[in-house]
Amino acid sequence: MQTFKALVVESGDPYTAQIRQASVDELPPGDVLVRVAYSSLNYKDGLAITGAGKVIRSFPMVPGIDLAGTVVESASPDYQPGDAVVLTGWGVGERHWGGLAELARVRAEWLVPLPEGLTLQQAMGIGTAGFTAMLAVMALEAHHLDKSKEVLVTGAAGGVGSVATALLARLGYRVVAATGRPSEEGYLKSLGAGEILDRAVLSAPAKPLESERFGGAVDTVGGAVLAGVLPRMAYGGSVAACGNAGGVKLETTVFPFILRGVNLLGIDSVMCPKEKRLVAWQRLSQELPKPLLEAVMQVVTLEEVPELAQAILKGQVRGRVVVRLA
Repeated sequence: MQTFKALVVESGDPYTAQIRQASVDELPPGDVLVRVAYSSLNYKDGLAITGAGKVIRSFPMVPGIDLAGTVVESASPDYQPGDAVVLTGWGVGERHWGGLAELARVRAEWLVPLPEGLTLQQAMGIGTAGFTAMLAVMALEAHHLDKSKEVLVTGAAGGVGSVATALLARLGYRVVAATGRPSEEGYLKSLGAGEILDRAVLSAPAKPLESERFGGAVDTVGGAVLAGVLPRMAYGGSVAACGNAGGVKLETTVFPFILRGVNLLGIDSVMCPKEKRLVAWQRLSQELPKPLLEAVMQVVTLEEVPELAQAILKGQVRGRVVVRLA
């Protein structure tokens, strides 16, 4: 019986996340078997591994909402053995065994071909975080993002924020990067940020309307920070909201919406249709500078993941954590 190394979460008392050998027979149903080369560590993975958030729907579970690898077996006409593929979202790592293992059995419709111009490692340097950042940028563009005005990125030193900062700067926008870590100023400016804003400015209680400043924003934090972003938006500006690390409640007024025509755009990467996925991945492969992508990545082993899961929940992880499995 073929076995493989996997990080497996069990729900007993105590809640555990341990690296062990799993058998192919334990893998859930699916029509494509993938040998995983790389996965990544996201905030949601941190919640799953530590048990700090109830994101796992059944146990035992292999977390990892991202994976990139090579097809080993396929019952789908869409993929053949040897094909390089990428998967993000679709409940993988929550309801279906995910990417923090050497093998994954998944459904063909969840996969996309590895975009031309990217390696498997670079694809996981992007991962769910970068994919979400691209969806946020696309949503802002669809709502006529104005290059004459500044664009705000909150949680800018994190995975989504780092890629959003780099993408927006590359596309010619003046990016204001908000962070609670002043030590990251050099890193954020290397990604293209024009100015660093202390997160405390946004999380402090705000007036119903502050001075108009930002033509667009990517908010990765939620909670009080998002409540502080909305009153500072310029007339007709849009906020793409894609995170809740700062809380799930939003205490604000209707004034930004009814007096300034501000748009609050929800960004979901999990169930995003395949057609939009393909467009987003193609743009990421073309528009995200590879040297900047390398700058936001750190590559680690599976054995390092449990400790890093604690760190990512504390906001102590910069950029993207890529997990090497092959």
